[in-house]
Formats: sequence, C-alpha cells, structure tokens
Amino acid sequence: MSDKALTIYTSALTASQAEQLKELLIREEYRFEPRPHTLYFAQKDKLTIAVYAKGPKVVLQGKGTEDFVRFHLEPEILGEAKLGYEEVLNPQMYEPHFGIDESGKGDFFGPLVIAGVYVDGALARHFKAEGIADSKRITSDARIRKLANIIRASRAPQSIIAIPPVRYNALFLKIGNLNRLLAWGHARAIENLCEARPDCPRALSDKFADVRVLNRALMEKGKKITLDQQTKAESDYAVAAASILAREKFIDWLDDTGAKMGLTLQRGVNASVKDTARKIFAEQGEEGLAAVAKMHFKTAAEITGSLPAE
Repeated sequence: MSDKALTIYTSALTASQAEQLKELLIREEYRFEPRPHTLYFAQKDKLTIAVYAKGPKVVLQGKGTEDFVRFHLEPEILGEAKLGYEEVLNPQMYEPHFGIDESGKGDFFGPLVIAGVYVDGALARHFKAEGIADSKRITSDARIRKLANIIRASRAPQSIIAIPPVRYNALFLKIGNLNRLLAWGHARAIENLCEARPDCPRALSDKFADVRVLNRALMEKGKKITLDQQTKAESDYAVAAASILAREKFIDWLDDTGAKMGLTLQRGVNASVKDTARKIFAEQGEEGLAAVAKMHFKTAAEITGSLPAE
C-alpha cells in the first residue's frame, strides 16, 4: 500500500469561501484560465485549482495539493482541519463495504455500465493515497485508465456489468423505467460482489431511486446486505473506485466500437452526437442506430423522424 502525498482533494465551499479563495489565489500569483462549468480555474507550478459553479465545490489536483490544503485552504478558507482526520470524521468510509456506481446513463451512444468495488480500511487508505476520486471530476481518459489499473492491481474484489445498447434497449422495453433498469444492474453487481465477499455487511450507492426498488431487484445473497444510498456518494472511496471502473469500460466501448465503424462516437447528447446519429441512421437504418444508441432517448425519435427536430 502507498504512502504517497495527496495529489487530489475535493471540498464543498460557500459562495463567500469561493470568493475568498479566489482572492488568495490572486495574492499567490496563480494563473487563471477559463474552463467549462467553473467559476474559475487557476494553476501554479504543478498544482491546479478548479472551483465549480455547481455546489460550489473546489477540486485541487497535482503536486502540492496536500501542502495547499494544510497551509492555505483549511486555515484560511475553510476554518477547520479535516485532512488527516478522515477516519475519525467519516469512519464508515474505512469500514468493509461495497461501493456501486454507473457510467453512460446520460449518454446517447454506448452502453450503460454499472461497477462495484469492495473496500476495507487498508484498501480505502490505499485508494486515498493513489488519488482515487469520482470519475466525473476527471477529464482525462488517460488518467481514468491509469487509476483503473491501480484499482485492478490492488486486487480489491470488483464487478462490472456492461449492458451494450442492443441489450439495453431490449431490457428497457421489458422493464420500462430507467430507475428500475439501474436497480437491476446495481443488484447484479452487488450479487457478484457477495460471491467474492459474503461477509461484507453493507453496500453504498448514489441516491437514484427509492431504495425499495433496489431491494426488490436483489436475489438471495444480496438480500442479506444493508443498502445505503446517499447524495454525492462518490466521495466514498469504494464508490469512487466503482465510478472509475465503470467509466473506463464505457469509454473503451465507445472507442473500440467507433474505430470498427470508422467514426467517432461522441459522449453526452449534443449537436455533434446528433450529426453522427443521422449519419448512422442514413447508412444503416434504425437497426444500425439501435446497435450503438439508447433508443428511448428523445434524440432517437428526432433522428428517426418520429419527433420533429428541435
């Protein structure tokens, strides 16, 4: 297990704290650059500091993260010392449990991927030291793949459920509800992890639906486990690790499938996604589009002509 210095850190801020932090960065001569979804983004040497509008929330990455948190962020902005006290403040993050997360839910192209990872105290500390964090805050595919390799090398029990578009579309027609489909995938991941660690007492996921939907989807082994859901569960190391494995599987599928088709399958739902979808539909029809896209999305109806273009 690693004793490396912290290289990524996330904390919620108030609007006033975000302003104070910006003033501090100006005093410390950080270089500011525009970045999407941020109030501001600043860099100095090998340390980057992004303050996101949603929250707001600060994300520090790179060499010097730990020193900045200890000597500037906590004493000058947050007014409290948390770094180094996580096990006291959040003991459940270090207790044995499964973390479950998904990728591809809001993307027109590609599979829905649900992943689960088991952690105990030693694994949680290792993931923390290696900078394992919510995949949604990691913009580099290379970084996602590097962290996924670290997770695999840790030999933490894990499960990945990839539902490619053809299977996804069939399941959606059968189940008829995205939350129930998510619950089905989460339940399968938990069942698989229970095979590897039948002694694990708890599973944690982000809050996406009534927990009773997930309980009903569980089979015999999973019904013995305590299910916890919370907003922003990705701050938990097991859930963060699961989010990275799910994201890697999702981006690999897009890259590999796109390469075979001779085009780029973009992420999200935007104008370039619609342009690519129109090209696939024109050349391969609805069946070809359904092989790579989630057909219950409004975008599918727009492309196939059953809904007027926006």
